[in-house]
Amino acid sequence: MASKGLGPQPPAGQSSPRSKTGAARAAAGRSRAGRQQGSSGRQSGIPDVVANRMARRIAVASGIPSVMGMAVFVVSYLLVSRQIMEVPTGVTLVASGGCFLLGVLGLSYGVLSASWESEPGTLLGTEQLGLNIGRLRESLRAMRSGGQQG
Repeated sequence: MASKGLGPQPPAGQSSPRSKTGAARAAAGRSRAGRQQGSSGRQSGIPDVVANRMARRIAVASGIPSVMGMAVFVVSYLLVSRQIMEVPTGVTLVASGGCFLLGVLGLSYGVLSASWESEPGTLLGTEQLGLNIGRLRESLRAMRSGGQQG
């Protein structure tokens, strides 16, 4: 099996000093799995179904405004270069900046509007916003109180 990367390759038959033996890899995998499980025994990672749902919402909620932000530059350029209309530079910057700001807000909306349960929510996910913000606050409070105790 060829190793990946740009560094020097060890001669055939020799392993890199950084490579792990099979037993070491298995032990590292077990310790990683142990860290991912919380005290209640369930995994603390995001399930694939929920992660895919979040990714779709983020792509739409931040992708559309970001494309609009880029389109503002193109449209402004076309209007000015073809002498259809004189568009002030400040207007172009504010309009595109507003679109990119909406794109950033779309990232948060995409995560917080997705149903964090296995069953999907509604199309816009507005009923999930309050629930997920409450979960986020509860998690932050637990982290703060856990940090002060230890």
